Amino acid sequence: MPLNIDFQQILLHLLNFVILFAILYFFLYGPVKKFMDDRTEQYKRMDEKARKDAEDAASAKSEYETRLAEVGKEIDKEKKAARRSIAEQTEKSLYAAKREAERIIDQANKKAETDRERIIEQAGEDIADMVADATEKLVLKSSASESYDSFLEAALGGERNE
Repeated sequence: MPLNIDFQQILLHLLNFVILFAILYFFLYGPVKKFMDDRTEQYKRMDEKARKDAEDAASAKSEYETRLAEVGKEIDKEKKAARRSIAEQTEKSLYAAKREAERIIDQANKKAETDRERIIEQAGEDIADMVADATEKLVLKSSASESYDSFLEAALGGERNE
């Protein structure tokens, strides 16, 4: 043996190593490999589920956007209908208010005309009463004055005629 190398010991160590490798291979490699394969499969399933969820979310998003657009159009239609209804109602109210204002103005004009005629009639009566009173006073004043004058003339004239 050169250099003190024992080939039998090397072969025994090599045999122990092969046996240890075989035992470890059967007891560790299989379960570790299975664990790794399961783990890989789990990640693939999670990835597939995430893709599916993303696709579902994208389709749901597009569906919701479509619905939102439809709802927006519906809201616009409702707004237009409401505006039309409000405009019609406003127009009807304005028409009714104008008719009511015209009726009130007509009534006021009729009442004013009636009041004017009554006032003119009353004023005419008052003027007639005042004219009658003034005339009566003038007649009485002038007749009293004339009767006194005629009495004086008669009295003075009778003396002159005698």
